[in-house]
Amino acid sequence: MSSTARIALNRPLRRLFDYRIPDGTPLVPGQRVRVPFGRQQATGLVVETGVTPPPGITVKPILSALESWPALPSETFRLLSWASDYYQHPLGECLFTALPVALRKGRPAEQKQVTQWRAIGDPAEVPAGAPRQRALLEWLSGIGKSASDQEIIQAGFTRQQVKALLEKNLVQANTTPAQPAIAPHPDYDQQSPTLSEAQTRAAEQLARPAEGFGASLLYGITGSGKTEIYLHYLKQHLGRDEQALVLVPEINLTPQTVARFQRYFGTRIVVWHSALNDGERLSTWLKVRNGEPVILIGTRSAVLLPFTRLRAIIVDEEHDSSYKQGEGFRYSGRDVAVYRAHLNDCPILLGSATPSLESYYNAQQQKYQLTRLEQRAGQARPPEISLLDIRSRPLDGGLSQPALGAIRKTLERGQQALVFVNRRGFAPVMMCFDCGHMVDCPRCDTRLTYHRRDRAMRCHHCDYQTAATEQCPKCESDAFKPVGQGTERTEDVLSAHFPDTPVVRVDRDSTQRKGSIQAILERVNTGEPCVLVGTQMLAKGHDFPGVTLVVVVNADGGLFSVDFRAPEQLIQTLLQVSGRAGRGAHAGQVLVQTCHSDHPLLKTLCEGRYLDIADQLLAERESGQFPPFRAMAIFRAEADTMEKALQLLDQIKPMAQTTGVEVWGPLPALIARRADRYRAQLVLNSDNRKRLNHVLKGICTHLDQQRLPGNVKWMIDVDPQETG
Repeated sequence: MSSTARIALNRPLRRLFDYRIPDGTPLVPGQRVRVPFGRQQATGLVVETGVTPPPGITVKPILSALESWPALPSETFRLLSWASDYYQHPLGECLFTALPVALRKGRPAEQKQVTQWRAIGDPAEVPAGAPRQRALLEWLSGIGKSASDQEIIQAGFTRQQVKALLEKNLVQANTTPAQPAIAPHPDYDQQSPTLSEAQTRAAEQLARPAEGFGASLLYGITGSGKTEIYLHYLKQHLGRDEQALVLVPEINLTPQTVARFQRYFGTRIVVWHSALNDGERLSTWLKVRNGEPVILIGTRSAVLLPFTRLRAIIVDEEHDSSYKQGEGFRYSGRDVAVYRAHLNDCPILLGSATPSLESYYNAQQQKYQLTRLEQRAGQARPPEISLLDIRSRPLDGGLSQPALGAIRKTLERGQQALVFVNRRGFAPVMMCFDCGHMVDCPRCDTRLTYHRRDRAMRCHHCDYQTAATEQCPKCESDAFKPVGQGTERTEDVLSAHFPDTPVVRVDRDSTQRKGSIQAILERVNTGEPCVLVGTQMLAKGHDFPGVTLVVVVNADGGLFSVDFRAPEQLIQTLLQVSGRAGRGAHAGQVLVQTCHSDHPLLKTLCEGRYLDIADQLLAERESGQFPPFRAMAIFRAEADTMEKALQLLDQIKPMAQTTGVEVWGPLPALIARRADRYRAQLVLNSDNRKRLNHVLKGICTHLDQQRLPGNVKWMIDVDPQETG
């Protein structure tokens, strides 16, 4: 009798499917197979073999094995199985997240081949009636190397002309595997970076691969040289045939980080982020799966790749909320990385100038080793942070006169200034000063943001867009004006005040084109006087040696939020953006504009000691019994009416109200209507994570057995970063 395998499919279904294994086809967990599914065929992943199917069911046969080896080796398979259980997400979708798109679609696990052409004949052999073929052959002969199809087309020739030369035996084709485009670093250095005395002391405290699993929290103030420690660590402890993973929170940080790592590791560096094309992703995936001794630098999803020789993990800016996936499989890249290090019995380094309260609490509980680096690299000193009370002060584009004066003095000294505005667009709202009308998004419970450059009103939640008008759409008054500050408005004000100085805006709108952020960074790093204006994109890990002044336009947003994480995120953002000042030879200054200069949190900020603030925030969390002192999960429901969303949550609430689990709600979400969908949520808290996980699993099983209306959806967010 043939054996049966249990197969996971890339479907939002919390179940697996049984298929008969054809005779003579050996299968192991993690292997890709092709199976019939309904009237179609699908790519599946083997979860288990030798299972007994339910009685009375006809089991269809597996059509074929796509490889003779598992696409997901055992450690990666165990990691994703754990993540599926922890985050309460269907196993099939979790497993397929670790595959590049090409493999999800059933394509061969082979690198894409690129054809290279080289000249082997004399241009004189080309007939006189084919001048373009002769020109192509002359060009190939002249460049002295092979050229790809893309290079030939960019040079002004066609594939037909190449084919004609091939038929005349005047060119030769060679195929090579496609490689992700990473230029070699011009200053490759085989030595380790030189560390300062403070950096050396910190590096000596970190867990080492020879010691097995160990988690180190590297608290290093901004500009202290954490990256140099990462580089030194890998140089000292990573073997020539071993792999390492370096996680960064944003794709915009990847080019800078890659360049610094390439200097010391050359071609061992490979990258993984959303901007790679399918061929590049498959090429990198195969390098990792085949055990090549790569150091992979990547964003969140890189932690799920099928490493086979992983010996060290580094998570840079570990506090960053970008590590938490916001939809679908809602995993935390940082937390999964810690569990992966445990499975691999290897060390993990979590680095930040503003550690998350969860990681800091783990260090206090001695689950992590806390290593302090509280001295800036070189001669640089931490910037001086001052609160600038703007109550009763006239503002121009959100900037007070003292702030503008400080910018002017900075530019006169030949230095650079950075203005932090945590809102893109020109103004958050347009308001009629005659009738009070403000333009709401027709699909969300929020207002449209005015983007003057594009003469558009946009919703930053659902991407709805409409043309901006100069008159009030309700009363047709001309008193229809922008209210509040966005990066565009601040940019215009600064350009008017400093017409002879470049004003460089850095936000999601100005960096949409590929390579735009690199061009901006290169411009700023020339050191010429300029003013940077931007959102949180500027606060994350960038090194601007010429910036000596940072102005924070409005620091009050997170002081009175309903989200319990808001104060932590506010302080992290302010300290991170403050850390851009004074990283070079000159001292740095930070001006924080606020209407609440007497607020204790902001006063503590001026002292610049983040761990003191973290202690204060942890005490507040403990008194309110918020994470990390209790485990939290949120059930979210969406429907075409609020009534339906609340009804679903009311149905499952009694199942959640068990011993040891506290339930809040159900209540509408902070933005109750988004993209014409009404959103409500149920918050579950427990002192016992295993008990909470058991309750969540029971509710999922119950909902899977229900026939819900097609327009009602639900999802679970374990360890949520946003509670609204």
